[in-house]
Amino acid sequence: MTVHHGEPRAGSGAAIVVEGRVLLLRRLTPPEAGCWGLPGGKIDLFETAEAAMRREVAEELGITVGAAELLCFVDQIDRAGGTHWVAPVYRVHDFTGTPHNREPAKHDGPAWFALDALPDALTTPTRIALAALRGV
Repeated sequence: MTVHHGEPRAGSGAAIVVEGRVLLLRRLTPPEAGCWGLPGGKIDLFETAEAAMRREVAEELGITVGAAELLCFVDQIDRAGGTHWVAPVYRVHDFTGTPHNREPAKHDGPAWFALDALPDALTTPTRIALAALRGV
């Protein structure tokens, strides 16, 4: 089934990287179900992209993001699926709390992965963000 929203939708993600490891969640629902990805989600009306990233990380992982800056911008266009998401991804340097899965119906994990030992199944925004982290 093709779903057309008629316009791009906006999301925001977090590349949480500590000591050479990135924190990922495995998606249980479309799009890209079964793939590991960055925490994040849609931006609400009148919410800044950074505020959305901080809120989504708190909702999904129960942690509070500290220092962060813009890492990259993702255009996720799926013509066959009828979706187009635009999403800034923020590089998160630190956080408070212990990451845990607060949305088990949506995700598996979280799990830390070494940047040189990532799972094969990664979401599109995660691949783009990791390339940006490597300066590729």
